[in-house]
Amino acid sequence: MNEKARNSLLYLDGVSVSFDGFKALNELSLVVEAGEMRAIIGPNGAGKTTMMDVVTGKTKPDSGEIYFNGTVDLTRLDEAAIAQLGIGRKFQKPTVFESLSVYNNLDLALAGRRSPSSALFGKDTAAARERIEALLALIRLDGQRNLKAAFLSHGQKQWLEIGMLLAQEPMLLLVDEPAAGMTDAETAATADLLRDIAKEKSVIVVEHDMTFIRALDVKVTVLNEGSVLSEGTLDHVSADPRVVESYLGR
Repeated sequence: MNEKARNSLLYLDGVSVSFDGFKALNELSLVVEAGEMRAIIGPNGAGKTTMMDVVTGKTKPDSGEIYFNGTVDLTRLDEAAIAQLGIGRKFQKPTVFESLSVYNNLDLALAGRRSPSSALFGKDTAAARERIEALLALIRLDGQRNLKAAFLSHGQKQWLEIGMLLAQEPMLLLVDEPAAGMTDAETAATADLLRDIAKEKSVIVVEHDMTFIRALDVKVTVLNEGSVLSEGTLDHVSADPRVVESYLGR
């Protein structure tokens, strides 16, 4: 392992994945530092989802290195072990327990961090209650704490699921198209939420909405045909002729 891998939170080098002859990832190399939020953009089929799949253990790479937190070889671990390490993934479609209140959704997510007897008998500790209160404030749902999740708006369900992931104390959060289907107000609030989360966690955001990406104001990585095409500020990659040709100009 080289020095760069040891000093980064997430390190991918030369990662390739093929499906029936199609190269979903082609010698992909990517480095995310501790405390960094990174935006990943690119056309459909660029490898964005497969990149998240190999990081979370859903797909095993054909070749290449993937290290987490400087020492852990993710290619040797399954999905459950990787989640336990502190990598959380938020899919595009929110998955919450709609028959439960917002508070109870968070409490259930937090139960995995408490003792089995505490979760089984519903004995909230003071620390657990304090953590849930902090999460409610962070995800902008303090006023909806007793509302069943079924009655939340689409955007609010996205926030609740992010809160449920945060309850598990991940070091790295992978978020897939969080702004999809949101109102303009929800989109702006989601950008604020992710910026707040990035003060304490590392975050990778995969998104198509360029207005949302600009609001995040972070380093952008453009994928195309399974590898990095361009990297830098949004203005930098937007001015790259290769990015215009392969993605933004479409």
